[in-house]
Amino acid sequence: MRILFCGVGAIGSQAALLCRNLEATLVFVDFDRVESKNLLAQAHVKPSLGKNKAEALKLQLLNLHGVKTESFGVRVTRDNVAALCGGADLLVDCFDNQDSRRLLSDFARGAGKPLVHGAVSADGTFGLVRWDERFVPDAEDTAGQATCEGGAHLPLLGLLAATLARSVQDFIKQGVKRDALVNLSSVVPTTHH
Repeated sequence: MRILFCGVGAIGSQAALLCRNLEATLVFVDFDRVESKNLLAQAHVKPSLGKNKAEALKLQLLNLHGVKTESFGVRVTRDNVAALCGGADLLVDCFDNQDSRRLLSDFARGAGKPLVHGAVSADGTFGLVRWDERFVPDAEDTAGQATCEGGAHLPLLGLLAATLARSVQDFIKQGVKRDALVNLSSVVPTTHH
């Protein structure tokens, strides 16, 4: 079983850490580099500053937990989405923009790959875990808008990452596709397939 995390920033890095005990190969794809501002809301550590996020998370899981993973430090594009994602048994969307989410969704639907999305609202009041057949990506209020910087939403991001990891686990172990709405006062399952 290959689980491919697309985007290992605030949601993806934390969810990936929570999936380290699954009997699966974890694969990380992210073109971005770890910056000091990322340390407040993401699972990346200070020695990773300046490194590619996918590679940094790979090294972190190996060094801290003894878990071997794979990483691709590239941006997902129309030209490489099939090569990057074609071998995955499960795609996990943790992107932070509508265009990347649509690209991944189009690929997953065309290839018949299961895809689960983890997303947080721009104002940090709620998060969603939703399987692709029921997900419509929202546009950012401002293109490139950062929703997960500064650590202000860290408790919500932690809840969302844990809920996403549980949804991945339920799919891997039981084939269940569980959606959820997450806010700081509750985690509400919204569907169970």
